Amino acid sequence: MAIDRHDNRETLEEGEANAIGTEYLRAGLLPSKASARTKDLLNQYLDQRILFYSRQSKDKVQEIQQKTDALQNALWVEVLEVARSQPSPTIALVISGMNDVLNSQGYVQAASWNRIPYPAWALMSAIAICANMLVGFGARNFRKNVGLFMIFPFVTSISFFLIADIDSPRGGVIRIEPRNLMTLKQNLNPKMVITNPSSTNH
Repeated sequence: MAIDRHDNRETLEEGEANAIGTEYLRAGLLPSKASARTKDLLNQYLDQRILFYSRQSKDKVQEIQQKTDALQNALWVEVLEVARSQPSPTIALVISGMNDVLNSQGYVQAASWNRIPYPAWALMSAIAICANMLVGFGARNFRKNVGLFMIFPFVTSISFFLIADIDSPRGGVIRIEPRNLMTLKQNLNPKMVITNPSSTNH
């Protein structure tokens, strides 16, 4: 369950990077001024999406979300003005690409909220407790085999830790790294050195 969610988040991160990269190219179809503004907004938006995957405080996470929402509105308004003043199949293609960018962020956000439900944790905990109790009741010569009887509780604890860690999108040891987004950023700005946002606290 946790691994499936983790794999899904990785796939969505890749999809979001592809959507932003495609729209950046399509922005070149807009009139020069609108094209430059849209590309600049997409660059700023990409920065916020990279930060989304880093380990941040609650206040910083909220700030990132607010900036992301503001940039999404600005991007949509930018292409919408062109679509209204110069409607054409080409502009419709740009609008479609921007829609993909906004939708991809929504899918990523929904996946980050999609965690293992509490009833499932309660059921797994009950099973682990019962299993450990059975091992305890069936123990013989406990004092001579203390290490042996500690193996099962230890393995159970490690399993729970691993499940919880994988199920946490931005916390813990195993996290989703925005490799595709960072690669895109580097491609759009080849002179800029991109550092892993999870290695520093912004």
